[in-house]
Amino acid sequence: MLYYFFDWLQQYNIPGSGLFQYISFRAAAAIVLSLLISIIFGKRMIRFLQQKQIGEEVRDLGLEGQLSKKGTPTMGGLIIIASILIPVLLVNKLDNIYIILMIFTTLWLGAIGFIDDYIKVFKKNKAGLSGKKKLLGQIILGFVVGMVICFHPDVVIKEKRQDTQNVLLSREHAFSIENVNKTNTVFSGSEAEHSTKTTIPFFKNNQFDYAVLTRWLGDESGRWAFLFLIPIIIFIIAAVSNGANLTDGLDGLAAGTSAVVAVGIALLAYVSGNAIFADYLNIMYIPNISEVVIFTAALVGACIGFYWYNCFPAQIFMGDTGSLTLGGIIAVLCIIIRKELLIPILCGVFLIQSISVIVQVTYYRTTKVNNYRKANHISWLKAWQIYRSTPQKLEEFSGKRVFLMTPLHHHYQKKGMHESKIVQHFIIVSILLIIISLATLKVR
Repeated sequence: MLYYFFDWLQQYNIPGSGLFQYISFRAAAAIVLSLLISIIFGKRMIRFLQQKQIGEEVRDLGLEGQLSKKGTPTMGGLIIIASILIPVLLVNKLDNIYIILMIFTTLWLGAIGFIDDYIKVFKKNKAGLSGKKKLLGQIILGFVVGMVICFHPDVVIKEKRQDTQNVLLSREHAFSIENVNKTNTVFSGSEAEHSTKTTIPFFKNNQFDYAVLTRWLGDESGRWAFLFLIPIIIFIIAAVSNGANLTDGLDGLAAGTSAVVAVGIALLAYVSGNAIFADYLNIMYIPNISEVVIFTAALVGACIGFYWYNCFPAQIFMGDTGSLTLGGIIAVLCIIIRKELLIPILCGVFLIQSISVIVQVTYYRTTKVNNYRKANHISWLKAWQIYRSTPQKLEEFSGKRVFLMTPLHHHYQKKGMHESKIVQHFIIVSILLIIISLATLKVR
């Protein structure tokens, strides 16, 4: 809204009104606004939740200091959502399809997380919203994002055009010129087009087209790339959102690591939306994606502002309202800037947390079934069938564990490490992974 107001003022040559035309200024304004909102609104939110006695129910898992967290206000994700959306509505161009998509993502996942927290807190049902219903919500979001990426007319990219002649371009149209052997590599003159291409890290010819997966359909195969791309997008959103949810287990862990990841995404979005940097770094140029830098800046400010109250000892927890939303936002941001293949590095902390749970559960169940199989002298197939149909028969048998406890941060807690130290170590690892992610732009 402020963007349009200052744009109107610029018509009358009001001094300073042109500042809102700069991405850097609006990104800085978004960070400041989101920080102030989260800190001011956060204090009042905590006081309100304490008055209403809306606190966290804690299971006794034998972790040091765990029971002291009982009664700590939860549903703090509302602070994060408000701190993102208010600055975005004030300083972004609201007719930008990427911003519309990010606002929808924030509200959609925020609603799913809120329902889950509401059931846990107000209905006193520790199970919350069922996993299937959460997954259904993530699938719907993934489908919407996929359809927009594949079919919306404003979602386009520009690729370099090779011209064997010396072409002189006016300053208005010449984004960049690289003259090698009288060959000009430019974005100007190339058509903005729909594309199912993405960026592959570490490779020189660093683009992968999902249409390759449909080559067997013949000449028109590119038209059907969405049949593969949309399921991939759904998987990415569900994986990263749930990974962030698993990471939200220690004071400040999810907020701290998400802030670091958001900084990396903001930088990647900036270079992808700037034709000069995109040409220099040999990455695809995505018109109109620069507005996403402002949204991501608001995300950084919201996470840091929430960390103010969520660091050890936490005064408030974000709950699924925050963790599911943060993970989903990060996933969709990576998808729209065409850097989703960087997610294993960029969101490495989330990935490690998810893998630790998968490995633990798989190994425990496998060894448990194996012990039952040996005791009853039956085949693997028969043992698994019994386990799936009547698991109570295996109650007296126990399996082996790879970790002392999962997600991974609880493993270090069991080893006696203080949770604040674990959080700082995870944040440092996240910073290292962001540096590696940014280095892939040149390491090719």
